[in-house]
Amino acid sequence: MNVHKPQIPPLTDEQEADIQRKIASDPDNPEATDEELSQARPFAEVFPELMDSIRRSRGRPVVETRKQQISLRLDPDVIAKFKATGKGWQARVNEILKQAKP
Repeated sequence: MNVHKPQIPPLTDEQEADIQRKIASDPDNPEATDEELSQARPFAEVFPELMDSIRRSRGRPVVETRKQQISLRLDPDVIAKFKATGKGWQARVNEILKQAKP
């Protein structure tokens, strides 16, 4: 799948100067010095317990009854109506099909 990434134009000299002025004027968050940057360590190394607590496992959570992936052809207008209802539209299609009488 080819995902198009928007092209971000480079900053102009004026924009860069404005950013640098704002960095320099922030007393609560001064720019790090080269010495400070050379002493920086990875978050996981400094806070291993916190990193373990926020690290997400890979993949979907294990469920008792897994859903099967299938291919289903639907009319474009049906798909459009469900997609228009927002995130979770496939789960809503699943619920409607469960309630349908065979």
